[in-house]
Amino acid sequence: MRVLIIGGGIGGLTTALSLHAAGIDCEVVESVVEPRPLGVGINLQPHAVRELTELGLGEALAEIGVPTSHLTYADRFGGAILSLPRGRFAGYDWPQYSIHRGELQMLLLEAARERLGTVRTGLSLEDFEQDGTGVTVSLRDVRTGEHLKETADVLVGADGIHSTVRARLHPDDGPLLWNGIRMWRGTMEGEPFLDGATLIVAGSNLSAKFVAYPISARLRARGRALINWVAEVTVAEPGPVPVADWSRPGRLEDVLPHFDGWRFPYLDIPALISGAERILEYPMVDKDPLPRWGDGRVTLLGDAAHPMYPVGSNGGSQAVLDARVLARELACAADPVAGLAAYEEERRTATTGLVLAHRELPMEETIAVVTERAPDGFDDIADVLTPEELANMAAAQRRTTDMDIKALNSRSSWNVAYKAQR
Repeated sequence: MRVLIIGGGIGGLTTALSLHAAGIDCEVVESVVEPRPLGVGINLQPHAVRELTELGLGEALAEIGVPTSHLTYADRFGGAILSLPRGRFAGYDWPQYSIHRGELQMLLLEAARERLGTVRTGLSLEDFEQDGTGVTVSLRDVRTGEHLKETADVLVGADGIHSTVRARLHPDDGPLLWNGIRMWRGTMEGEPFLDGATLIVAGSNLSAKFVAYPISARLRARGRALINWVAEVTVAEPGPVPVADWSRPGRLEDVLPHFDGWRFPYLDIPALISGAERILEYPMVDKDPLPRWGDGRVTLLGDAAHPMYPVGSNGGSQAVLDARVLARELACAADPVAGLAAYEEERRTATTGLVLAHRELPMEETIAVVTERAPDGFDDIADVLTPEELANMAAAQRRTTDMDIKALNSRSSWNVAYKAQR
């Protein structure tokens, strides 16, 4: 079996590493000529860290990521509403990592090149067609304009939120859907805050919300922090948008006024925003879940399959799980079509639930209650929320992010070996 993967991001590269580990021949093609460590921070949940560790990347992850200790929800004055342990601190056998997306992609790219021999860059997908024996893929060299033909037994579209593979499979697919929230992102080197490993979410999308967490193990080892921040503000009514550009520059004067006076005892938000060398801006978007992802020998993976709001730290983690399940099912199935069908059955069900759960913005209701009851802040959250209200808030967070601890720690490995019996 030979698998062609379109897209050299987190999902595509993890797919290649997973297929290679299972003994399945594969190749990655990426439209960017020279991939670079772009972007800002993301979080890898323990279920994703387990899978990357089983691919032999555990030590490399520990060298670049910060093992997140707590997820703390706060009001706009920095008062702690709810603090939940994360990763190993919560009882998982694997950490949650706060990590720079670009560094993670470069780690995966280096491993893929070392194990597969090459990752082909500068090639964009033009079209594909399939029959009962395989898939013929039309590619274009973005440097020369030359057109190439490739054949494979399976085609995987891991080409992101603006997926060409998805557009070919679903020509009547709906648009990107914006919930009206504008997001600005940046990083700044500074002093560690709290315990140096906490992810803090302050405020509410009903007015303004601010997220901050450290993402560099190397700086942490020197007593410093590379602080990733996300500012979220509702600026428009929900509706469709034609495109979301993750590299669009943002302007300091657009974001800073929303957080005037947000100075916590442990973090100066205006200083953090102003200290960013570069600000990125984009809308919070997703898409309606598809009734099916693929067709025959072609399927989707990661953001191409299930774009979702970044409210549960799930984007990159779910792409990793997609990759591992895809490799497992292709290795174990009687034929490629059956393997892809089994992969989609498992992963489409799981991710559809997450897309819809994220749309609820489940933490906002409780935070709004805190703002209403304590508009000028509080000394003790017990004076504001009942134990039952706090428990409901914790349950809502776990519904959008967590996996059962005991189930993850005890289940067997997804590592498999392909038997070429077809």
